[in-house]
Amino acid sequence: MRMLPELIQNNRRWANDMTKSDPKFFEQLSEKQSPQFLWIGCSDSRVPANQIVGLDPGEVFVHRNIANVVVHTDFNCLSVIEYAVAVLRVKHIIVCGHYGCGGVKAASENHHLGLIDNWLRHIRDVRQKHEGLLSMIGPDSIRLDRLCELNVVEQVNNVCHTSVVQTAWEQNHSLAVHGWIYGIQDGLINDMDVTITSQDEIAPAYRMATKPLASSTCCA
Repeated sequence: MRMLPELIQNNRRWANDMTKSDPKFFEQLSEKQSPQFLWIGCSDSRVPANQIVGLDPGEVFVHRNIANVVVHTDFNCLSVIEYAVAVLRVKHIIVCGHYGCGGVKAASENHHLGLIDNWLRHIRDVRQKHEGLLSMIGPDSIRLDRLCELNVVEQVNNVCHTSVVQTAWEQNHSLAVHGWIYGIQDGLINDMDVTITSQDEIAPAYRMATKPLASSTCCA
């Protein structure tokens, strides 16, 4: 149980195959990473970011959590966004959910699950916000798919409301935030058509002047 020989063997085989197809692959990969994309996705093992968009290692910077949630108190997620935007200078942030998401399904129900209830509360907020729309949708599977889509839209907005992204826009960094959803049943990605590319495209209440004030009285 201390060893996983099958996985080690798989690794050796994969590394050998990559070297055969491109002898300088690992040499070039080790020098730097310069991805154009930040992927914020679900932890679900059936949604591997690089593979479903046909990109190699080094081409996608990835953050994953249960139900692809972006929370303003999650410093793990915010740190990933900051590094991707400010250091790697990615040009696209993709929030990708998937149909049949277990986290979204759990948030659509009222069962007590334990610690994860605190995380799912953010999706329950989305559910509550759109309760009127969701109540008109049936059957349950279609309602769940719609909530998965609404969750993606909400998380796209949350990405755009961060000071990191707004600072990038203020500094004329070409950056687009996209919302996608993936179908595990057919392997296809659908663009939710919610791409945001500037502060002008978000609600005024969430726009922030990212340059610090000379003197602030907010805590006086």
